[in-house]
Formats: sequence, C-alpha cells, structure tokens
Amino acid sequence: MFDIVANYWISRAVYAGTSLGLPDLVATGPKTAAELAELTGSDPRSLSRLLRALTGVGLFRTDEQGRYATTPLGDTVRSDVPGSLGSLVQLELGDAHHAAWGRLVDSVRLGEPGFDKAVGRGIWQHFEATPELNAHLGRAMTGGTAMVAGAVLAAYDFAPFGSIVDVGGGEGAFLAAILTAHPGARGTVLDLPDAVANGRPKVEAAGLADRLELVAGNFFEKVPEGADLYIMKWVLHDWDDQSCIEILKTTRRAMPEGAKLLVVDTVVPDGDDFSPSKILDLNMMVLSGGQERTAEEFRTLLAAAGFTLTRIVPTASPNSVVEAVPVP
Repeated sequence: MFDIVANYWISRAVYAGTSLGLPDLVATGPKTAAELAELTGSDPRSLSRLLRALTGVGLFRTDEQGRYATTPLGDTVRSDVPGSLGSLVQLELGDAHHAAWGRLVDSVRLGEPGFDKAVGRGIWQHFEATPELNAHLGRAMTGGTAMVAGAVLAAYDFAPFGSIVDVGGGEGAFLAAILTAHPGARGTVLDLPDAVANGRPKVEAAGLADRLELVAGNFFEKVPEGADLYIMKWVLHDWDDQSCIEILKTTRRAMPEGAKLLVVDTVVPDGDDFSPSKILDLNMMVLSGGQERTAEEFRTLLAAAGFTLTRIVPTASPNSVVEAVPVP
C-alpha cells in the first residue's frame, strides 16, 4: 500500500524534473547539481534533493565527479528523442490534469468530468484557450503513437487497403507509419486546424507529402469520403456514448461499399486482474467524460451507429484493433 501511495509522489517528481528541463540540460553532457541549479534558477539544495530522488527511481545516474546524466529511462522524456514522452508527462501530470484527478470523488458521485469543476471549463475548451498545453497535446499524441504504431502494424495487415482516412489523426504520425510500411497506399488525416498545421512539416520531412494529405475539419460534421479504410485511434475513448455514435455515424456516411473501420483503443478485459485500461478509464472519466470500453460495449456502440463488429485483434501494446464494417 505504501508503494501505491508513493507512486503519486514519484510521478510528481518526474513532472518537476521535466518542467525544469533537467533531461534536456544534461543531453549535451553530464552536469553537477550546482550547474543545473544555476541553469534552472533553482535553490541548489532543493534541486539536489530532487535529483537524488529521480536518480533513485532510475531517471538519472551520477559519475565519479558527482555529475548527473540521464539513463535510458530518463532519455524517454528528453524533447530531442524520437517518440519522446516529455510532453505526455507535462500534459498528464500538469496542473490542470492534476486538479481534475483531485475531483475523482465528484466524478464518481455525479457521473461528470472532474476537469470542468476543477478548471472551470471543459477540457477541449481549455486546450483551445491554452496554446502551450495544446502543443503538449499534439506532441504527446505523436510520442505515444510511436510506442504503439509498430505493435499495430505487426498485428494487423494493412496491405489490402489502397486509401486510408485517419479520423482525428492528430499530426499524422500514425498514418505516416502505415504509409511508410505500405508504399502503395495513400492517406488523409482529418483533425482540427492546429494539429494539421503542426503536422504538415513533419509529413514533408518524412517524404510523404505526395501520399499523405492533412485536412482541417470537424469529425462531428464531415469526414473525407471514398476511402477503403477508416481509422480512429484514441478518439472514441475521449467521448461519451452519444458523442461517439455521432462521430461514427458521420464516418459511416463517408464510407463506400466494402470499406472497413478500425478503432484503436484499449479493450477492458473481464475479470479482476490488473489492466492498464482500467486505470486509463478513470483518467478519461475525470478529464472528458469519456471511457475505455469492454468488447461488449464496443459491440453495442458500433451497432447503434450502423456497424457490425467483426473481430478484435490484440497487439503487443495495451491497445487492440477493433475491426468493424457498415451494416448494409
């Protein structure tokens, strides 16, 4: 039980270290606590104590001169590392999300997102009004995608599909990974204007500008038409059932005969064993009123929007691929 309680302290310490930029500051070479205190404008003794704690949990190591450097674990939150989780730390452990988790009891009692009460507005309105946090969201989704894209590609065969639409595909990282693995395919990402603007330089840098189009839009209103495959990764878990049905129906209208839908999310297993999906589900409850879903809940949700669930493909990551087809 003490370890469970202390995990909260550890996560906040990791947030403090990344907020101060410590992993990035030692990327160019080991530095002493005094040097890092000067660079970050921190109290030397207090920063030494933070570094000692972060070293104890494996993010940093010291050399013979007492200088600090990151370990492979610490490298995962450096901003210059592909697939960095630094923005995920800032997003999930930052003040707004932290305050929302402080309202977990309210969410359980009232069935409403704690975020709204803690921050004074809904999470999507808060992202729109907070450019720095919105930028962290985009980078966090890109970094998180790097963790799961390989697992999805290994588990599901994308070869039969010549055209793909990623609904709510952020900056395009997931679809870019698919198109890189399948040079004969073309794709379109639909997302809000900020995500599209941030994604275009990355698509060009990946050499995919001629095969991957990023389109600004709203998936509640219209989805690009005529593709062989439609993907929703980490979209439906953000929303309540009724909102999901609206998104799915909009997508259904865009799909030609023979097209398929893939939903990439966690699937909550039956039974009492631990699963990351069960904790992630609480995160969605307090943040947006969304949820992670069981296989049966996915089946019911998809049916309500005019789809038949055909199979669920597990991957080596916590995510599964939920495949569905439109009801004729």
